[in-house]
Amino acid sequence: MPRFAANLSMMFNEHGFLDRFEAAKAAGFEGVEYLFPYAHPASEVRAALDAADLQQALFNCPPGDWEAGERGMAAIPGRQAEFRDTIEQALEYAAVIGPYRLHIMAGLSEGPAARACYVENIAWAAERSPETTFCLEPINSRDMPGYFLSRSDQAVAIIDEIGAANVTLQFDLYHAQIMEGDLTRRLEALIGQIGHIQIAGVPDRHEPDTGEVDMPRMFGVLDRLGYGGWVGAEYRPAGRTEDGLGWLKRAMAG
Repeated sequence: MPRFAANLSMMFNEHGFLDRFEAAKAAGFEGVEYLFPYAHPASEVRAALDAADLQQALFNCPPGDWEAGERGMAAIPGRQAEFRDTIEQALEYAAVIGPYRLHIMAGLSEGPAARACYVENIAWAAERSPETTFCLEPINSRDMPGYFLSRSDQAVAIIDEIGAANVTLQFDLYHAQIMEGDLTRRLEALIGQIGHIQIAGVPDRHEPDTGEVDMPRMFGVLDRLGYGGWVGAEYRPAGRTEDGLGWLKRAMAG
């Protein structure tokens, strides 16, 4: 059975951020992920991880002005210097809290110039920190219109072009089901390039055992394929987080 990490940006919001680590451990999670840790000193995040005896699975590089609607800048021409600064900040945090697995958001952009900028920036990051695994995540165009990266084949073509072992696919079953479907065959084809997996129920992004995807079957597919990485639970609980964790208890028991 996969190792599950709670996404603390979406889950356990009944608690303050630094208190969510203990809540995740009490609920049965082995690891955690979240969007952005930068509102807190890295030392405080590390202390929360250690106190809860949790592993850090993944977090995002800074996305620009999130409140103003920015969703990364890696594919936005003219912002290369700012992009490099965000990578440096993320690496400083990773040096303290781990895990040397970082998601780079592409941003709202399109066209050949955006693609060339994206390839340039990701290749630079990969060379800058070869010990870090950088993840590229396609995000569905319904939830995030205009996002540069929306399909797995688009991401894989860029990963192949860059040709760096530390640039991998972040495969979110929620986004992939909305944009592409055929999840079993996609996992079979892409498993060698996947560095991180995330889950949520489709279409409402609630608990993974709700909606149209047979998530226990997907867990079995991951086992069959020998996936040894983390599965991040990146969903919005329909109610109190702890009340919707039946899916986790059944997965851990099975």
